[in-house]
Amino acid sequence: MDSCGNVISLRFNQDHGCFTCAMETGMRIYNVEPLVERKRLDIETVGSLGIVEMLHRTNLVAIVGGGVMPKYAENTVLIWDNLEKRFAIEITFTLPVVAIRLRRDRLVVLLRNQIHIFSFPNSPQRLLTLETCDNPRGICELCPSLEKPLLVFPGHKTGSLQILELNQLDPEASVSPVTIKAHQGELACIAINQQGTMVATASRKGTLIRVFDTSRRTQLAELRRGADPATVYCINFSHDSAYLCTSSDKGTVHIFALKDASLNRRSTFQKMAFLGQYVESQWGLANFTVAAECACICAFGPTANSVYGK
Repeated sequence: MDSCGNVISLRFNQDHGCFTCAMETGMRIYNVEPLVERKRLDIETVGSLGIVEMLHRTNLVAIVGGGVMPKYAENTVLIWDNLEKRFAIEITFTLPVVAIRLRRDRLVVLLRNQIHIFSFPNSPQRLLTLETCDNPRGICELCPSLEKPLLVFPGHKTGSLQILELNQLDPEASVSPVTIKAHQGELACIAINQQGTMVATASRKGTLIRVFDTSRRTQLAELRRGADPATVYCINFSHDSAYLCTSSDKGTVHIFALKDASLNRRSTFQKMAFLGQYVESQWGLANFTVAAECACICAFGPTANSVYGK
């Protein structure tokens, strides 16, 4: 996500109840509802930051330096313990870190062409290193469910998505992620639901969101964000996976129904099959506008009755 003013990047935590701000002036963590600041680390402590990732609402926060006044290198992951008020873990790589994903038992670190998976949080040990396609934006998501620990990321073939089962990692055996052909163009955004049963993708064209079943690897829905190309910033499922929201550089957040697809709008020409894919897609049941000048992330509240845009 491109920086906007003092903010370099924004991320929701795993339950979407908080969000992090990696800033030129340090780090801020906010509660969503009510909107109040929960934690902060100022520039004197951490310098300017490029990445901040929460672990649910625990005392552990992962950071990576960035911006114009970094105190720590872009190739180093630091885990801040807010109870001890100190850094508890430091891991350095040969290349800059482009993304971090956390769950209660795993730390996932993305470099531009690699994914490193560690045990976590006690004395992290490297479990696996995967060679990936060029992924400068660190596109990747990690399912928080302990029952279905999945990692999803772009495949080597353009437009493909890979799904890796984390509880089957064996350092002595070869690991082969499952591959889904999601789009013709390069992937731009990925989301996985809380249960790990569905994954959503958007390509760089940004007109379509496709939803897949992670077990059967079949397409469940094709959702049309719009007719014009757009940069998709964010996709998220509701907690019960009945709805999906997405934001883009068009300054609009779109909401789609997944459980009851009849709620979504359809083209008035949908019966004319010869017109092709455009009229067959589902359009959002609702949308609202946000400031288009800055990248916006969106997520559902505890129920699907509320959607947040930051």
